[in-house]
Order: sequence, then structure tokens, then C-alpha cells
Amino acid sequence: MAPRPLKAALTLAAAAAFSLSAVPAQAADPAPTVWTDLTPTYTATGAYGYAPLAVADGFLPMSCVPGMGYHYVNADNVGETDPERPAALLYDDGPHGRRLLGVEWIVPAGTGVTRPVMFGQEFQGPADVPGVGSSYTLHAWIYRTNPSGLFNPTDPDVTCAPASAPSTAPASAPSTAPEPGWLAGIDWTDLVT
Repeated sequence: MAPRPLKAALTLAAAAAFSLSAVPAQAADPAPTVWTDLTPTYTATGAYGYAPLAVADGFLPMSCVPGMGYHYVNADNVGETDPERPAALLYDDGPHGRRLLGVEWIVPAGTGVTRPVMFGQEFQGPADVPGVGSSYTLHAWIYRTNPSGLFNPTDPDVTCAPASAPSTAPASAPSTAPEPGWLAGIDWTDLVT
């Protein structure tokens, strides 16, 4: 090989090696095939990047939980392990309103109920959820990278604005709504194990 092409090939190889080592991997990365398995979830929830569409489809906005964000819960989906029917959508406040971060499945843990598994991941819990009882949960941070991992129950980059701070969401995006009776008083941090 001539000196110039050899030098170019070595430079390219070195640059590729440095670029691969400089990109931090998401903690506890699952197998790459999990993204194919999550395709139905993306398809079913992608429109909810605009929070008012989630509300129109039965997802009720709840208060913010540090490390998880705002839960928008659809009571009809609680108990489902269908990738297309998460029980909750997870949002935070962005510069143009609510920003979709991920999804969560919630399955009540009753007598004879085994810990569910989806996408090769065991659900977390069970944790006692007021109004629902003992439940298993699985989070998937599919719309924004979670440095703690795709399926980690919390994201250290998700914070909640102080209650006295004005909302940055436009008037058309709901910020909170009264909780339905069965969800009243739920401390969502109990779901983290």
C-alpha cells in the first residue's frame, strides 16, 4: 500500500476507535433487538408527544414525581402487558409544553399473579400503590435517553418544577387535573424498588 493511502486508512481507523470509546453507553443496555420489540409501543404512543392527544384518548394527567415526571394514566390499561397499551405516559416540562419521555406498565400483584416479563425485563416491585394495591411496574424511557438505563424506574435528569413556579406549558396543554377516585393519593415513588 502506498504511504498516503496507508496513512489515511490508519487515521480513519484511529478516529473510529476514539469515536466509539467516547460515546457513553446507556447504563444496563439491553440487547439491541429490544428496540425492534418496542416498535409497537412507539407506534401506539408516538402521537402522544402532543399531550392533549393523550388526554383525549383517556390518559389523565397527574402530579409530577421527581425522577419520573408527570404520569398521564389510562385506567383502562392498568393490568395490561400489551406493548401497545402502557398504563402511563411519562412527561416533563419542555420549552414548548409537555415533552414525552417514556411509558410505564402497571400490573396489580394479586394472589397467583406472577411477576410479569416484557422485552426480556422483569417488572419492578411489587410495591403497595394506594388505591390500586400491590403492583408490579415496568418503565421504558423510549423517547429520551435515561442515563440510568432504558428500563430503570427513575431518570436522574427528570425534575419537577416547584409548585409555586409558573408553568412553562402553553395554555392548551393541561398541567394537572383532578385525580380519579381509584388513583387519589397515590405516591408514585412507592413504585420504585
